[in-house]
Amino acid sequence: MNLLFKILGYLFAILFIVSAALQYNDPDSLYWIIIYGIAATVSFLFALNKIGYILPLALGVVAFIGFLYLYPSDFQGFDLNDGDIETVELGREAFGLLIISIVMLVFGFRIKRKL
Repeated sequence: MNLLFKILGYLFAILFIVSAALQYNDPDSLYWIIIYGIAATVSFLFALNKIGYILPLALGVVAFIGFLYLYPSDFQGFDLNDGDIETVELGREAFGLLIISIVMLVFGFRIKRKL
């Protein structure tokens, strides 16, 4: 694995850990801490080259399905002043899953390409 992808693995592991830590005051914080924790663990294992391609690809697909499920039909932005707090929160959570999906799919396809 080249250095760029190793750095990306560590970087996203750190970013997902920070994201998990920032969920402490959310009403459904346990779910999101677990979701971001899994994404951080897979990113860390990717950086260490200790994971196969199936898990990141599967997580990427599941996260994308979660994005489609949570994405509000009347998305109003990310700022609380942009609209209804529930719609804004759903939008934030949906795009968090989209980020996880993109990262996991990139990692999975990178591992598969190297095999």
